[in-house]
Amino acid sequence: MTEKFLDKIYNARDPESTRDLYDAWAASYEDEIGENGYATPGRAAAALAKFSPDTSAAILDFGCGTGLSGLALKLVGFDCIDGVDLSPDMLAHATQKQVYRSTQQIEAGAPLAHKPGDYSAIAAIGVIGAGAAPIKVFDTLMHGLARGGLFVFSFNDHALAEPQNEGRINEWTDCGAATLLFREYGDHLPGKGMKSTVYVLEKK
Repeated sequence: MTEKFLDKIYNARDPESTRDLYDAWAASYEDEIGENGYATPGRAAAALAKFSPDTSAAILDFGCGTGLSGLALKLVGFDCIDGVDLSPDMLAHATQKQVYRSTQQIEAGAPLAHKPGDYSAIAAIGVIGAGAAPIKVFDTLMHGLARGGLFVFSFNDHALAEPQNEGRINEWTDCGAATLLFREYGDHLPGKGMKSTVYVLEKK
């Protein structure tokens, strides 16, 4: 019987344990979330496409996992996507999809390897929240954009239950450092009765 991970993935843990868990999940990840109707990557890719008409512009898919987010971006027309992830086993599956220009393993808390302006948009789809990346990653990714850069990301119900997550969006928008272009609450994992909010921010 294949081990199931969805019921335990949202528990808080240190980065090394998180990487080990995602490595162990890599082989069955797409089957398990596919059974539950994983909808957020497609929703996020469609949202970004509304505000990024240049489909040839480079996009960083941060926390790309097995590449479902990159595939969703590819399906709406983006064709220059780089993927990075903490888990080498997840990243191996992403690389096999051949939707990325490049893929690279990263370490938790490490600085971004690119300069602001190298990417017109950064995607962090299903990345920030319980059992995954902490909210400080939000600031790291925003600082990794130049003015006019777009940030598409999602918070699932577990992340939305923690006020500091949406609070960080408000910190950026209230002072005029970013503009919220899009916000939509909808399906995340319908099979689990879980939803998510997809956002698009523009850095000012």
